[in-house]
Amino acid sequence: MALADHLRELRNRMGISLLALAVGVVVAFFFWQPIYDFLRQPYCSTGQGEKTCDLYALGIFDQFLVRMKVSFIAGSVLTAPVWLYQLGAFITPALHRKERKYAAAFLAASLVLFSIGCVFAYLTVSRGLDFLLSVGGGDIVTLLSIQSYLSFVTLMLLAFGVAFLFPVVICFLNLTGILSTDRMRTSRRAMIFGVFAVSALITPSQDPFTFMVMAIPLCVLYEGCILIGRVRDRTRRRADPLAELGDDETSYVDLTPSYVDDRPSSL
Repeated sequence: MALADHLRELRNRMGISLLALAVGVVVAFFFWQPIYDFLRQPYCSTGQGEKTCDLYALGIFDQFLVRMKVSFIAGSVLTAPVWLYQLGAFITPALHRKERKYAAAFLAASLVLFSIGCVFAYLTVSRGLDFLLSVGGGDIVTLLSIQSYLSFVTLMLLAFGVAFLFPVVICFLNLTGILSTDRMRTSRRAMIFGVFAVSALITPSQDPFTFMVMAIPLCVLYEGCILIGRVRDRTRRRADPLAELGDDETSYVDLTPSYVDDRPSSL
C-alpha cells in the first residue's frame, strides 16, 4: 500500500474507534447512577462510610465534571473491544504470520492481566481508605470530596492494572532472548525484592495490606514466567538440539571414523 492508502486506512479506523467511544460515553452518561454506586461501594464499606456514604462536591461544576470523567472512563472500557480490534487490524498486516500469533497472544494476555489487576484493586480500595481516613485518630473526620475519591479509585485501578502487566514484559524479554530462563532463575531473590519495593512505592494508599496484595500475586506470576520459559526451552531442545548453543560456542562433531566400502563395484 502507498503512504496515502495507509493514512486513509488509519483515518477510517480512527473514525470508527472515536464513533464507538462517543456512543459508549453517551450510554455511560445516561447510566451514571449504577456506575457511580458501584464505584462508591468501597467507600461505603469503610468505617467512616458506614455512618454516612455521602461524598461532597466542593465546586459548582464538580458534579458535571465528575460525571463526564466517569462516563469517559466507562465508555472507554465498554468500547475497548472495538478500538482494540481497529488498532490490531491496522498493525497486523505488516507482521509475519508468526509475529501475528505472538502479537495476538500478548494482547490477550495483557487484557486479561490488566482486568485481574483492576479486580484486585477494587477489592482492596476499602482497606486503603480505612487506613488513610483513620490514621489521624477517631477525633478527625475527613470531608471526602467526590473529585478526590474518584481520583484515588482511578489511581488504584491504574496502578494495579499496569503492575499486573509485569509478566507480559518478562515473557516478551524471554521470547526475544534478552532475558534467559537461567538468568530469571538466578535473579529470583533480587526480582522478588524489587517487586515488593516497587509495589510499596506505586500503591496510592501506601498501607502494608494493599502493597502486599499487589506484590504477592506478582511474585507468583513471576514464577509462572520461569515455568513458561523452562517449557519453551525444553520444546526448543527437542526440536533442535543445537538451539541452546551460544553464538561463540562450538557444536559437537562426531570424529569417529566410519567404514567406507572402497571395493570397485561390478558391472
